[in-house]
Amino acid sequence: MSGLTVVEICAGAGGQALGLELAGFEHRLAVELDVNAAATLKANRPWDVKVGDVADEGTWNPEEYSEDLALLAGGVPCPPFSIAGKQLGTSDERDLFAWAIELAGRMQPRAVLLENVRGLSMPRFSGYRQHVKDRLAELGYWSDWKLLEARDFGVPQLRPRFILVALREEDARYFSWPEPTPFIGTVGSALRDLMAAGGWPGAAAWAARANGIAPTIVGGSKKHGGADLGPTRAKRAWAALGVDGLGVSDAPPSSEHPVNFVPKLTTEMVARIQGWGPEPEYRWEFTGRKTSRYRQIGNAFPPPVARAVGGAIAAALTHQGMPRDIVQAEAEAMHDPIYVALKHADRPLTARQIVKAAGGAAEARDFEQRLGMLSRDFEITYGGSGEERTYVLGPFKGFIGQEDHARHLAFETARSKIS
Repeated sequence: MSGLTVVEICAGAGGQALGLELAGFEHRLAVELDVNAAATLKANRPWDVKVGDVADEGTWNPEEYSEDLALLAGGVPCPPFSIAGKQLGTSDERDLFAWAIELAGRMQPRAVLLENVRGLSMPRFSGYRQHVKDRLAELGYWSDWKLLEARDFGVPQLRPRFILVALREEDARYFSWPEPTPFIGTVGSALRDLMAAGGWPGAAAWAARANGIAPTIVGGSKKHGGADLGPTRAKRAWAALGVDGLGVSDAPPSSEHPVNFVPKLTTEMVARIQGWGPEPEYRWEFTGRKTSRYRQIGNAFPPPVARAVGGAIAAALTHQGMPRDIVQAEAEAMHDPIYVALKHADRPLTARQIVKAAGGAAEARDFEQRLGMLSRDFEITYGGSGEERTYVLGPFKGFIGQEDHARHLAFETARSKIS
């Protein structure tokens, strides 16, 4: 193996794994809950793949894979943060983000890469994000968050992903987020060859009509979603591109279909939209039934985006380029002033004192709303009343590996619905 080894958790069907491989990393291990996605990984690469709950020590022993580890990576479950869901955060039994940070503390990789949905970047989770940054700092890592758009990295789709990268200080000085390489084309140009593969005479005209970028592919979960192209708004966007979004087809349209036929996408076409391009290096086979294949593809981190971020991390780990001032970079990073004020207080604070300690970054009029969001992920202790009511920040509510956490019972009783 090269020096750039990676352990990947919640690996899915291999979107991030392929991107990291193309960036120069070699997989020491991949861990995945879904048996079909794990089968896809095994069908494509001879990697060590463990199947089961990544937080269950019966599935794997992190210490066995931690020696000289370059990167811990993962696409931990998105539903706890998704705009399309209830944004339950720490109350969602699928939330593993904070646990993954503790895993980094155990395995001590040189770098950490975690990706999730745009929802995690919103004000609802500002305290959660700050907790993650603070914990990483305690573990010896500099960290940064960034919202990346897949279409800026060669993917024909509107797919924002919120990325966390953490590195040791000596390596962080060489890290810069990857420069965009935007997709030049349309859904039609990306899929024309696949639409024409069955001899459909309308393929060229369809490609000309499909002259935009695809909406976000929604993979769904075992709780919700099937093999269709997402909610009503997404289906309307697909319809404008000449695509029937009410399902996924087994095959491309044939010579028997009329020129004005409105086709459905095949799973191969969905994979193309998700970033598995026609180039040989992106060749990937998906196993399982059609609905499973669609979910595997739809829930994946687009390989070109993972490749770009992985390449930036690899460059930092090998000290390529000119070092930068990470003190300035940290000053420009996102912070939650309410959380910071409460965390560093040595006594209970009133709302007025918290706003003042936050340096005016939080308005008094939205203090209660901000505190309400914070209280969904942290215990808050209240004292007094009226204008003299005080607040103390208590423990983080999320799962970080506690043996008695409610997450274990929820997993045991609803495992078939968790993905």
